Amino acid sequence: MNCIDLFAGAGGFSTGAAMAGCNVVWAANHWPDAVEWHSINHPSAQHLCQDLHQADWSRVPKHDLMLASPCCQGHSKARGKAHGNPQHDASRSTAWAVVSAAEYHRPEFILVENVPEFLDWQLYRPWALAMQALGYSVAPHVIDAANHGAPQNRVRMFLVLSRSQAPLMLQMQHQQHIPARSFIDFDQGDWSLVDKPGRARATLERVAAGRRQHGDRFIMPYYGSGSGTTGRSLDRPIGTITTRDRWGVVDGNRMRMLSRWECRAAMSFPDDYQLPDNHRLAVHLLGNAVCPAPVAQLIGELLKAA
Repeated sequence: MNCIDLFAGAGGFSTGAAMAGCNVVWAANHWPDAVEWHSINHPSAQHLCQDLHQADWSRVPKHDLMLASPCCQGHSKARGKAHGNPQHDASRSTAWAVVSAAEYHRPEFILVENVPEFLDWQLYRPWALAMQALGYSVAPHVIDAANHGAPQNRVRMFLVLSRSQAPLMLQMQHQQHIPARSFIDFDQGDWSLVDKPGRARATLERVAAGRRQHGDRFIMPYYGSGSGTTGRSLDRPIGTITTRDRWGVVDGNRMRMLSRWECRAAMSFPDDYQLPDNHRLAVHLLGNAVCPAPVAQLIGELLKAA
């Protein structure tokens, strides 16, 4: 099955599709860094660096499956979604590129990934009606990546669009959770003393609370949102990987932030997936990505149901 990837980013959607046996033939993103690293990891695909509102769909290869991750910041609670915010209004409008591409190519299947709040978008119903007018049934699935092969709690919405009379509601079987300790290497990394001079009092308080709850080894958000007051056990999946350093590892009297390689594992990318040497850029790319393992399972179930 040939597939294309709109808003391809670091390549999580493409990688999941490849894991499911698909051939990624084309990928696009407006961010040059994302296109560069996607092309390094998916060299056989054609690549386009462009605002997809301006795309010429006649130049895109034929495909059976379209993957699309329109910009989520305008929908996410974490970033705010006030009406009249030009940046957020523009980011929400990227979803219409999916309609434009589908109108031209009419692939058999389309998978759209976003935050669950996408379903609350004021224009979601007109968007879904446009896809239905093109002959697609729309089936929303809200899944946690931790239930489907990624060692990370990351709740995302996947729309399964199919040229079928009835929506395809896929039976996604839950898998055993993979704990954070599976990818954290206590023998590597840039460690510093917890009590080093200048450490913020709030950080020290979070460390103390984590020790009371979990002992000497645990993970915690370096800033105080999500598990911020108690830390998080290494026997659980880690919380959501974001586009900037978030998770700290505490080991006795020392601590450090996750490495980019640990973030890669938390996102369920394969160990040979290449990343930039620049840590900040790598984390940004990963935090913006789709977890490949759940995508592979989703596409596998889609092929079974088709």
